[in-house]
Amino acid sequence: MSAPGRPKREYRSAQHEGTPVRFGAMILAAGRGERMRPLTLERPKPLLEAGGAPLIVHHLRALAAANFVDVVVNLSWLGGQIREALGDGSRYGVRLHYSEEGAEPLETGGGIFRALPLLGSGPFLVLNGDVWTDVDWSALRERLAPGDLAHLVLVPNPAHNPNGDFVLERGRIVESAGPRATFSGVGVYRAELFAGCSDGIFKLAPLLRAAARAGRVSGELHGGTWLDIGTPERLAHLDEYLGRQRG
Repeated sequence: MSAPGRPKREYRSAQHEGTPVRFGAMILAAGRGERMRPLTLERPKPLLEAGGAPLIVHHLRALAAANFVDVVVNLSWLGGQIREALGDGSRYGVRLHYSEEGAEPLETGGGIFRALPLLGSGPFLVLNGDVWTDVDWSALRERLAPGDLAHLVLVPNPAHNPNGDFVLERGRIVESAGPRATFSGVGVYRAELFAGCSDGIFKLAPLLRAAARAGRVSGELHGGTWLDIGTPERLAHLDEYLGRQRG
């Protein structure tokens, strides 16, 4: 899980001493969008449009409506375009903070780990930039119980992931042989989930599985709308869906 040969990087709260810690949010936006090519050859996936707005703008508007004020966006592939397009986030009702990853994206785990100093010392929400969902963002503030390291939102398995990712039993993520549901790319985490990790490229899933084995991960099954916008065809489907919603 830690990148070999790299020094451990300590995480610290970005909040000033004596200032109440806000419940932060992070949008994962650093990926290369390989499956979305050729659309992502010259434009980062978060800036691809559906329903008249870039994918990441839909997220920012939803988070602002749920009173998430501070939002972190990680940057790598064509990240300068994202920074230029979104600015400080004020036009969407949020304060944007950018976490630079350089030329090589750090994967989900590495990307969140590098952004920890921007996320404060309390729990924080993370969502994949390439999903669209009607999850109740406000409700997720209350989901992470004391002692738990993560709370995951799962969805029924889509056609492109028929075997699912995690087993959910009575509100807990467990490592067992039961039926699996698909991880939506939406979760609430504590920084302690990343204790012992090093700055570098690593995935989030192994950390979640280790925490689940320790009995420290809760979960829920979202029964509403969820779309994985991973290919041009799915982007077109979302555009049609949002057009019908407006109509």
